[in-house]
This record gives sequence, C-alpha cells and structure tokens, in this order.
Amino acid sequence: MSTEVRQAAPAAVGPPTATDSSWRAWILAIRPPTLSAAVAPVLVGTALAGRDYRLSLPVFAATLCAALLIQIGTNLTNDLFDFQKGADTGARLGPVRVVQAGLLSQRQVAAASMLSFGTAVLLGLYLTTVGGWPIVAVGVAAVASGIAYTGGPWPLGYHGLGDLFVFVFFGVVAVTGTFYLQAGALSGAALMASLPVAMLVTAVLVVNNLRDIDTDRRAGKRTLAVRLGRGATRLQYSILVLGAYLIAAAMWLCGAASSWAILPWLTLPFGVRLAREAWRAEGAALNAVLRKTAALHLAFGVLLAVGLAL
Repeated sequence: MSTEVRQAAPAAVGPPTATDSSWRAWILAIRPPTLSAAVAPVLVGTALAGRDYRLSLPVFAATLCAALLIQIGTNLTNDLFDFQKGADTGARLGPVRVVQAGLLSQRQVAAASMLSFGTAVLLGLYLTTVGGWPIVAVGVAAVASGIAYTGGPWPLGYHGLGDLFVFVFFGVVAVTGTFYLQAGALSGAALMASLPVAMLVTAVLVVNNLRDIDTDRRAGKRTLAVRLGRGATRLQYSILVLGAYLIAAAMWLCGAASSWAILPWLTLPFGVRLAREAWRAEGAALNAVLRKTAALHLAFGVLLAVGLAL
C-alpha cells in the first residue's frame, strides 16, 4: 500500500528510541497494519473461485505470501526513496519512518526490500507453473510498479499516479489474478468483486495524501491530493468509500453473486461515519481516519469474501 497504505501504523507501537532492539525498528519498517492491503484481495478472489471450482491450498498459500512480500517490499522502498527525495522530514505528520529517523540504514532497508521482492519472484515461479505466462506479466508489473511508486527517474507517486497504481495493483489485479490462479480463467464477476476492494484500498492512500498535502507540496511530491486540493480530495475519499457499498449491491442485483454479497453492508454505518470524519479532520487528526479506513478495508474484504463463498 504501499501504496502509502503503510502510514496506518498504530500509535501503540510508537517511535523506538536509540536503545530499542533492532527487531522493533524492522516491525516499524514492515508496517504490519498495512498488510491487510495484500490479504483482503486474495481472500476475495479465492472465495469467489471457490463457488464453482476446486480450490488449491498450495496455490492460495503461495499467492497470499507473494502478495504480502510485494506489499512489504513496496513499504520498504517507499521508506527509502521518500527519504532520498526529501519527502520525509521532521515536519511530517504521519508515523515514524525508519530511514529518516536513523533507526535503520539505507543499505539495510534496500537489502530487505530486494529480499522481499526476490522471494516474491521465487514464489511467482511456482505460480507460473499454475497460471502460465499471464502470471509472469502480472508479477513483473507488480514488482516493477512497487519499486517505481517512489523510485526511479519518474516515480509514480510523485506525479499523481499513486491512486491509479494502488487501485489497479492492490485491487483489480490482486483479486482477478487470485481468481485466475484458482479458476484458470477470468470472469465478469471477478472484475466486479475487485472494484470495491480497489476503491477502499485507494481510499486509504487518499486520506494519507490528504494529511500530507502541505509537506508533500513543499517537497515537490505532486500527489493527486496536492493537485486536486483538500475539498476535491475529501470528495474523492467519500466517493471511494461509499461507492464500494454500491458495487457490492450491484453484484447481487445483476446476478453476479447471491444476496450474501451485500454482507459488507453491515459496516456501512462505520463507512458513513468515516466519510464524515474525513471532512472534519485536519493534519495529524487524519491519522485516526487512516487507521480506521485500513480497518474498514479489511472488514469489508472479509465480509465480502464470506458473502461470495455462500
């Protein structure tokens, strides 16, 4: 996420001091609370495939692990490249960044990101034997985009394309790719199921960038939020959150899923409340909205997976 989904680290962890053991710094670097961005789409894609096809547990496990490793690698490269480009400073309002805070060296984080992406590629070799060349294309694109999000000569996140990157790879591709690995084919239902997952994970990034508008603008990081301004970004957030519920209902109404597809509507009061909070909160107060949006994404994804499996 990281997508800058990575910003969702809970306050309970807190920034470690120089006397803390290195494992705590690595936990901050990996950002476990962000990993739901990788888990939810795999659950949804697998559940949908399970209605009509026999599921393979080894394929599920490899897909989930590869998705988690790509998320972790993206988090690590974001931490490294944002520091190198001057986007992470002492003025930032989000949780601590390990390189900027001096908790881990640039070399350590770079090595860990290569290890994460490299292990994901190894798992991808196995998945390629299951899904063929389309999985090669998806895997290469996912890893390359994870690095290019904040790295390289034309980082996607610095040119307003972060939202699109997250929507496509952590939503549409993640769900439909998981479905394809289990079913050996694609379907309109899989594409529809990917949309609410994509919308909510993008909403996490949107509120992250809303919080960081001022510091990103000063650093020359032209996120979509910087380009649109606060009002339009809040509107974008509301559309993404509330629109996810409409897509879930549309799946049922058009016959792509049973009525159980509206099970995520149990979280609608929470989603409406978050949309309201996003319009009122400013600055560091948006950290709470960010954490809650990540929680909503996971809860919605789990309920949608259950509904699709029934």
